[in-house]
Amino acid sequence: MKTEDDIRQAVETMRRGGVILYPTDTVWGIGCDATNYEAVAKVYKIKQRDDSKAMICLVDSDARLQRYVRNVPDVAWDIMELATKPTTVILDNANNLAENLVAEDGSIAMRITREEFSRQLCYRFQKPIVSTSANISGQPAAQNYRDIAPEIINAVDYVCWSRRQEHQPHRPSSIIRLTQDGIVTIIRE
Repeated sequence: MKTEDDIRQAVETMRRGGVILYPTDTVWGIGCDATNYEAVAKVYKIKQRDDSKAMICLVDSDARLQRYVRNVPDVAWDIMELATKPTTVILDNANNLAENLVAEDGSIAMRITREEFSRQLCYRFQKPIVSTSANISGQPAAQNYRDIAPEIINAVDYVCWSRRQEHQPHRPSSIIRLTQDGIVTIIRE
């Protein structure tokens, strides 16, 4: 399958409120429209995860990030620009996202993806995409497609074809928490 067709089918699935399985800039992820409450609820159910545990969203650009987080601190731009590996930033003042995706304190974990497939997927979808590891909560993250449990594959509405044959080590992103008052906390290196 051509990459363009794979992306088109994944986008169509998410526009219908479906859940996808896709390769990201880190590990394989379970994704959906980050603005759709019901779709986000499906992801929590697939992961067997309590919805009080927030999930990461991917976007394709600085401009898209700013549509979903009010008042991004300057230090966040510096961190994302200078990061040498995929880095997720937890930011205050989430906006226009599904309520069950936003943490109780109003924060959201966002990452601007630079990897070609996930970047194109985000660009074509034109909204943030949930990006939580393709595993049951508490189990190891799926580094490659072959690592994904059959119950995860069978639970989603569309499985992307791109990068299924890949067999190389991948790691989850670094996670940094930034508050409006300038406090920086490293959650995961």
